[in-house]
Amino acid sequence: MSKKDYRNALKKYMEAERAAYDALALDDINELMNVLEEARLQGKRIYICGNGGSGATASHFVCDFNKGISLEQEKKYDFVCLNDNVPTMMAIANDISYEDVFVVPLQGRIQKGDVVIGISGSGNSENVVRALDYANQHGGITVALTGYDGGRLKRLAKHNIHVAVDNMQIVEDMHMALDHMMMWVLSEEME
Repeated sequence: MSKKDYRNALKKYMEAERAAYDALALDDINELMNVLEEARLQGKRIYICGNGGSGATASHFVCDFNKGISLEQEKKYDFVCLNDNVPTMMAIANDISYEDVFVVPLQGRIQKGDVVIGISGSGNSENVVRALDYANQHGGITVALTGYDGGRLKRLAKHNIHVAVDNMQIVEDMHMALDHMMMWVLSEEME
């Protein structure tokens, strides 16, 4: 069996990734960091959710902010990942609908000034859209992390980090890098 040469394809992906980094709006990231810091300092809860790879990124945010940044801090982040409780999600999906798996846990819990972050590469994940819509109606501060054209979430959220790339892997890479970027900067700031 002859070996394939993947180097040109790998180089193409890396070039697209670099271009996506260069296109990130630092003003939007800076604004999001201030939203998160204000929530931390005011003792507000930050809910986060997503599906598939975006769900994994949401879980990773919780780890990095609740432990990574908060460990040595007196005032800690209070991140809650809405997609981390599989039994609850499956019960809601089975008994109500999959479109409601993120909004039901917010009902009767979200407080004015709490933050709800929805991650969706397409910006059109119905369950994420419903969560942000509910948060907007109940005094929440909404944030969307999107890709492609931003979809419905870009228009719905009060704050948005948009990765304007039509490639789901690169969009998801940028969302994960955003978590690590903010974590690193905020950890350095708190030292």
